[in-house]
Amino acid sequence: MKNIFIILVFSVLIISCNNSKNKEHTIINKEKETNNHPGKKLMEINCYTCHSPSANENNRIAPPMIAIKKQYINSHTTKEQFIADMQAWIKNPNENNAKMFGAIKRFGVMPKQPYPEETIKQIADFMYDFDIEQPEWFDAHYSQERGLRLRQQGQSIKNQQAEANFQDIPYGERGLKYALATKAVLGKNLMGTIQKQGTLEALIFCNEKASPLTDSMSIANHAIIKRVSDKPRNKNNQANSKELVYINSFKADIKNQKEPKPIVSQINNKVHVFYPITTNTMCLQCHGKPNQDIKIPTLTKLKNLYPQDKAIGYDINEVRGIWNVSFDK
Repeated sequence: MKNIFIILVFSVLIISCNNSKNKEHTIINKEKETNNHPGKKLMEINCYTCHSPSANENNRIAPPMIAIKKQYINSHTTKEQFIADMQAWIKNPNENNAKMFGAIKRFGVMPKQPYPEETIKQIADFMYDFDIEQPEWFDAHYSQERGLRLRQQGQSIKNQQAEANFQDIPYGERGLKYALATKAVLGKNLMGTIQKQGTLEALIFCNEKASPLTDSMSIANHAIIKRVSDKPRNKNNQANSKELVYINSFKADIKNQKEPKPIVSQINNKVHVFYPITTNTMCLQCHGKPNQDIKIPTLTKLKNLYPQDKAIGYDINEVRGIWNVSFDK
């Protein structure tokens, strides 16, 4: 009898251990599947400048992606329908076809973004199938807005999907993360200034604050982060001969509707990562065609601030320059 009891206890322990291992294995596989989905990186690259999950609730310039997911997807929404809805909105954002009226009232209509259909499809596919990163304040905010209960289970998606360490990821991804983090800081401040104070004040912000903010991001990440162009507004941002080659390479990618990938160059103990800076409709207020996109007061201010300005005449989805991010191996 004693032997039977021991066998039973041992069997229970084995089953419990196997179940624990299976759960752990499932979680690890799910995390790998999440991180390997192309839509995750495309969302971080293309959406997080405005829809960042780390932005403060009261100081953000657009709703987080999790809010968009919750607004567009319910128990009856198919993946095909969700993808179609995302395609329709991004191709033609306007108040008439908006579903997020509170966001439109607070932030305004988003600028039109010339993303390839495949890029939108991959992002929407990822959003539909996977948990996506959300701000720590979102559950409470969502419950307050909707009159729903706070969810009692699960910890922050942000913690589940956080990268372990930038040092442990490939050089191209690491440089891209530094560039995108800097882009998010600049974009948040620039678009916030445009929304609250107008284009002329945004020009002053760029003139006085853009370089110091970029330098502060360089210090924080122990890297050198630069924005350079073949048509610079500030002569200090003139691209060198090597950078011009990369700019032309990215221009070819955009022209052929290819999703650009970071270019990595290793010299001695240094890594250099290059990635394009492209224009959207918001950019054209200061970088578009004079007297068409750029209004006369803005043109006058540009001439005062940047007498040698070359950074005009662009259309949407054109390469205005590149990020050059360098760091030690």
